[in-house]
Amino acid sequence: MDFFFPEDNLKRMTPVETRITALAAEPYPDGYRLRVNIEVTPFQKRPHIEVALKDADDAEVASTSIVEPMGWKLEFTMHIRDEELKNPYTLEAKLYYPDGPAQEPVTFSFDVKPPQPDPG
Repeated sequence: MDFFFPEDNLKRMTPVETRITALAAEPYPDGYRLRVNIEVTPFQKRPHIEVALKDADDAEVASTSIVEPMGWKLEFTMHIRDEELKNPYTLEAKLYYPDGPAQEPVTFSFDVKPPQPDPG
């Protein structure tokens, strides 16, 4: 299924050339949610992406799977399931195709500030 406009003039990469080009995370002020942004090279065939969030002890605290995204700019929210924050956190995203190939994971590390009490 071709879901791009033919006049978009984008060079779409083959599965071997498809890569994650940007990975970023921004914690929400509540300290328990995280806005994740991933950018992928424009692709010919839709990939799969596995995303895992790990704390300072290298324990997985959240994960998600994205199966055949329609676009190459993705934004979504993940929830931090730790009772207490364990900085620094590391977000790891891996792009792959079920029948191959797979790319090396991309990581992004950051700290989460504890939520501030409501002044009201």
